[in-house]
Amino acid sequence: MKTKVMSKDAANIEVADIIIGLINEKSDCVLGLATGSTPLGVYKNLVDASKTGKVSFKNVKTFNLDEYLGLEGTDKHSYRYFMNHNLFDSIDIDKNNTHVPSGVGDYQGHINKYDDHIKESGGIDIQILGIGTDGHIAFNEPGTPFDSLTHVADLAESTIRDNARFFSSIDEVPTKAVTMGLKSIMNARKIILLAFGDNKKEAITRLTKGTVSVDFPASILINHPDVTIYVDEEAAPNK
Repeated sequence: MKTKVMSKDAANIEVADIIIGLINEKSDCVLGLATGSTPLGVYKNLVDASKTGKVSFKNVKTFNLDEYLGLEGTDKHSYRYFMNHNLFDSIDIDKNNTHVPSGVGDYQGHINKYDDHIKESGGIDIQILGIGTDGHIAFNEPGTPFDSLTHVADLAESTIRDNARFFSSIDEVPTKAVTMGLKSIMNARKIILLAFGDNKKEAITRLTKGTVSVDFPASILINHPDVTIYVDEEAAPNK
C-alpha cells in the first residue's frame, strides 16, 4: 500500500492519467467507480480528455460501488443520476456498459447477479474509492464481514450525517443502500483511494498506521497487493 501526498488538483490529474493510460492500452477495460464529492475532479479531467480526443470510452465498461435503496435513477439524489450528470453524459461511453446497483424494483435479484456480472465482464481493472470518517468504503460500515459481496447495508448515523449535505434535510437521506461488499472491492486488480481535507486525516492515519479489523472496514485494503492512496496535505497521515 503506497501513500502519495500532493495537491488535490495534482492528484486528480495523476489518477485521471492512470485511467486514460489503462483505456488506451486496453480499450475494453472495466472501471469501478465511486460517487460523492471526492472523485469529481478525476471525472472532470476524464471528460476533458474525452472531449479533446485524448481517450475514447466506447468499449469501456463501468461498475459503480453503490446506490441508495428506494431512489429511482432519475432522482437527482441517486447515484445513477450523479454518474450520468458528472461523467457518462459528457463522454462517448455506451450507457448500456455503465452499471449502477439498482435500489428499486427487484433490487434483490439485481444484487444477486451484480458480482457475477462483474466477473463475466472480466473483473474490475481499477477501482476508485473514497473513505468515510469511520473507515467505511462504499457503504460497508464498521462490522461488515470481510467476505461480503454486494448486499443491502444499513447506513450508520455518521454516514447519514456526512451525506446530509447533498439533501435539503437530514430526514431525506435514505437509511439503507445497495453496496458492493468488501470482497467485491478486493477482487479489483488495482485500487486507488482518494481522500482530501483535514476531516479525513484521522481515517487515513488509522488506515496507514493501524491493523486489519472489521471495526475499520478500509483496513482490509492492507491485504490487497496493489493499493495507492492519494491525499492532500490536510488529509496526510500523522507521522
